[in-house]
Amino acid sequence: METVLRERNGAVLRLTLNRPERLNSFNEEMHAALRRDLASVNEDPTIRAIILTGAGRGFCAGQDLSERIMAGDDAPPDLGDTLGRLYNPLVLGLRNAPVPVVAAINGVAAGAGLNIALACDIQIAARSATFLEPFANLGLIPDAGGTFTLPRAVGGPRARAMAMLAEKVDAATAEEWGLVWRTVDDAALEETAQDIAQRLADLPTEGLVSIRHAFDTGAVNDLASQLDLERDVQRERGRHQDYKEGVDAFTQKRRPKFAKRP
Repeated sequence: METVLRERNGAVLRLTLNRPERLNSFNEEMHAALRRDLASVNEDPTIRAIILTGAGRGFCAGQDLSERIMAGDDAPPDLGDTLGRLYNPLVLGLRNAPVPVVAAINGVAAGAGLNIALACDIQIAARSATFLEPFANLGLIPDAGGTFTLPRAVGGPRARAMAMLAEKVDAATAEEWGLVWRTVDDAALEETAQDIAQRLADLPTEGLVSIRHAFDTGAVNDLASQLDLERDVQRERGRHQDYKEGVDAFTQKRRPKFAKRP
């Protein structure tokens, strides 16, 4: 069985984590498949948006701990190696994707699964979805970028409580806190995610990626540096044909036809 399913709908690529019997928890095979699928987007300029979701009743339960079972005399696993080889490249692959990525969170998003969702650009959740940072139960810290993205999404006090208490957060609370952008009825999740991804696909792709980069940089820049970045990026974007097309379409009251991905 394929661990990641691919489905094209026009310019939108849907990637479905497909280990439903394990709540789509990550093993090495699924890591490799997802990395390949994300890398393939670089080679296909007809893809303009990605949806990342899960099969069955879970989005992703994080690492498959059945791969971590140790006998009494086994040496402890090198979790740093797992992060360095697998999770860190995956997070950076999402943050550096050449197109916007929508996380359609259809069920439990736990541990690295939650943090992978936070690495996407827009998060949509089914009302039955739950969110959990369970690392404290194992004496660990949030990984897969969680110590960076979680406090920036919900604020320091809530992030620390989620990480230290390891309590589930329901979808309504997640929306209230800003952990996700929107919650929808379970039956509407797939259509809503497709509609949002299609809206993104119809916009200037390079401009959307520039927005992501500017916000990511703004999380660590001081104000003066960020103002310089805005100046430089806006100068570059203003010279792009998408800007002229957008202005022309607005003044001519027609739908714009933005440039293809390079």
